[in-house]
This record gives sequence, C-alpha cells and structure tokens, in this order.
Amino acid sequence: MPTAKQGDTVAIDFVVKTDAGQVVGNTEESGPQVVTLGKQEIFPAIEAALDGMEVGSVQQVKIESENAFGPRREELVIDVPRENLPAEPAPQPGMQLSAQGQDGQPIQLVITEVQENSVKADGNHPLAGEDLTFGVTLVEIKEAA
Repeated sequence: MPTAKQGDTVAIDFVVKTDAGQVVGNTEESGPQVVTLGKQEIFPAIEAALDGMEVGSVQQVKIESENAFGPRREELVIDVPRENLPAEPAPQPGMQLSAQGQDGQPIQLVITEVQENSVKADGNHPLAGEDLTFGVTLVEIKEAA
C-alpha cells in the first residue's frame, strides 16, 4: 500500500485535545483538511508523523506548547481605557478587538474583563501555553510527489 511522503498532497482528519482532555479543534464538521507535506502548512511534528503513514492509519502526536502556539506571555495582557473603545457595542468579555502592535503589525485582542474605566484585553492565542495532542488520520493521498 502506498505511503505518504514529502511533497504529497494529502487529506487528513484530526482531533486536537489539551492535556486536560478538552477538545479544542477537529475536522468533524469541516471535513478532511488538505495539506501538502513539506510546505509547512501544519505543525512540523504532524508532517513528520504523516511521512510514511498509510491511508487509514492513525497516529497520536503530542506537541509541546513551545512548538504549538508558544508560551503564555503576560505582557500581552493589557488594560485599554474605555475612552479608546467605541461606545457601541458595549464591551463584553469574549469580544474581540483589533489593534496595532508596537511593531506596526495588527494584533487581535480578546476582552477578558470589563471594569468601570477600562477593559483587560489578552493578545495571547487562546491555546498559548497549552500542550496539545493531535489524533491524526490519513484519509487520502490526493496527489503524489
């Protein structure tokens, strides 16, 4: 049976869980994801696991936070004065804000706390600091290199 190798375009199904067992992503609703091995479209550890897999094979791939979405950085949690926000809609925890970082690049912030004169907003990726386990299934080798 053929196996996936670098340069192949493959379809994969996956389930992503935190160390606590919480499912934080999967392909259940969206269907298999198509990636080309060697194009850095997915985490390198998953590419490495797919290399040599046969269609229908399943692997568990653990990715430490440093190699996933990085460590949680407290300097990315900031206070934003309410006067710097639009009046409507009223800020609520979970709302997203767009801002410009010190380097001029756009960043996404999520409001975590609303206070009288300011809001606390977090610029960390929601999975920053989390070790992740991917259950990966090779569904199809679409195009061999």
